[in-house]
Order: sequence, then C-alpha cells, then structure tokens
Amino acid sequence: MYELKTKENDNSVITFIENVDSPKKREDAYRLLDIFTETTGYKAKMWGPSIIGFGAYHYKYESGHEGDAPLVGFSPRKAKISLYFATGDTERGELLEEFGKHTSGKACVYINKVADINVDVLSTLINQSVKFLRETYPD
Repeated sequence: MYELKTKENDNSVITFIENVDSPKKREDAYRLLDIFTETTGYKAKMWGPSIIGFGAYHYKYESGHEGDAPLVGFSPRKAKISLYFATGDTERGELLEEFGKHTSGKACVYINKVADINVDVLSTLINQSVKFLRETYPD
C-alpha cells in the first residue's frame, strides 16, 4: 500500500522558516505566512519536512487512492518558492495571467520572490483554491 510522505505534523513553522538559508527567501517566507494566514483564516501547519500548509481536505480518486492534503500552501525551496494551489481549477489559469513573474507545473506555481508577483492576485488564487477544493471534496 502506498504511504503518503507529505503528512501534517507538529513541527514548528517558525523553526522551519528560521532555518531557510537565504535571508531574502526567509523574509519572503514570513511575508507569505502572513498573506496565507490572513487570507485563509487557518493556522499554518507543517506538511512533511518542507511544506507550510493551511487548512486540510480529504481526497479520494476513482482509482481508490485517497489521502489528506493542505488546501493551499507554500515552500521556500533553494531554487524558487513553490506555491501550492488546487489542480483542476479552470479559473487558476486566468488568474495566473495577472499574477506576475512565475512558472507553473501541474500542482505548483513557482516564484523567485514576492516582489515579482501581484499580492492581490495571490490572495484571490488562495481564496479560489480553497473554494474549489471545498466544493470538490466536501466533508
């Protein structure tokens, strides 16, 4: 049976951020912590060793695979900052057009620094992702 690596845990979010090597990335992590907390109303929790997540939902795919994941989150990685939003949300693409300098994969949006993005659009992306996941995976 497949075991999820990214699980919510009781590790300290502040300790994790304090251990980020780059002072600028650490500063951006605190800024994102404030934005995500204010926007979602959820307390930040560590998910796995390196993802700061907000809220949680339980998913179950048609394949039978299921698990828990944060509604939204971020991780200040060495190369770029990863932002985690819902996959499958059709409004995400439109919002990203106004987001600022970024690249994106299936689940992640990558930024170099908070100064490169429109923080108002970030808040909208966070809200949209939470709304989409709450509707897609109701409790």
